[in-house]
Amino acid sequence: MDDCKVIAITNQKGGVGKTTTTVNLGVGLAQSGKRVLLIDADPQASLSICLGQKNPDELDITLATVMRAIVEDDSFPEGHGIIHHAEGVDYMPSNIELSGMETSLVNVMSREFVLKEYISRVQKDYDCILIDCMPSLGMMTINALVAADSLIIPSQPSFLSTKGLNLLFGSVSRVRRTINPKLRIDGILLTMVDNRTNNARNIISSLKATIGQNIRVFDTEIPHSVRAAECSLSGGSIYTYDRNGKVAQAYEKFTKEVEDLEERRKDRSRNDGIR
Repeated sequence: MDDCKVIAITNQKGGVGKTTTTVNLGVGLAQSGKRVLLIDADPQASLSICLGQKNPDELDITLATVMRAIVEDDSFPEGHGIIHHAEGVDYMPSNIELSGMETSLVNVMSREFVLKEYISRVQKDYDCILIDCMPSLGMMTINALVAADSLIIPSQPSFLSTKGLNLLFGSVSRVRRTINPKLRIDGILLTMVDNRTNNARNIISSLKATIGQNIRVFDTEIPHSVRAAECSLSGGSIYTYDRNGKVAQAYEKFTKEVEDLEERRKDRSRNDGIR
């Protein structure tokens, strides 16, 4: 990744593995030599907690702090509030203050661009920035869509999870049409998959037959595992908690799939430039 790639990990439905995917994709990219920043854009601070912050609400500097400084046109030091994790990624934490920040954005000029402005100030230090979005289509998620080059959409193979995808696609279309025409969907990542059930197999087959004609459904499927749920309390990624488990192997494969996708995209761009 020659330039910094910004990927939003999003789905307005909660509990589909957004945070788990952000952490494990980020650490996977770091293990392959990328400089990675994870941004916790959810006031529930799940990402921050997963990376070892037991009491995020006690943090002095979070995403809300730097976004408020941008809105008020205040300066802040380089790298302000960014925390380095032992597994090789940096992260900008969040806490409940972000909820108030989202509400106040409604009255701010160019409110959709505040997160993009923050990212523009830090991206020179990174090859990849992953944004863990909140489970809604509110102003913070719109900020993430405006700031991102592309999206990865984790989704469980369940009726309610896949049914909500159309709402997200509508928001992406509006952002692409009005603010960020280069925004693209990298693909849908199926998470918490239990292929032993007919229901899961049928939903996956239906998803690939319908949405899969226009939007990539990643080949990798993240299996359902109790170990993955336990990992969120360990303060690190699945690679540290259960390195040889099936979930770690799946995320390793998924990371390679994301890297290969970006390499193919860059090759096409170079070929178009030559022509």
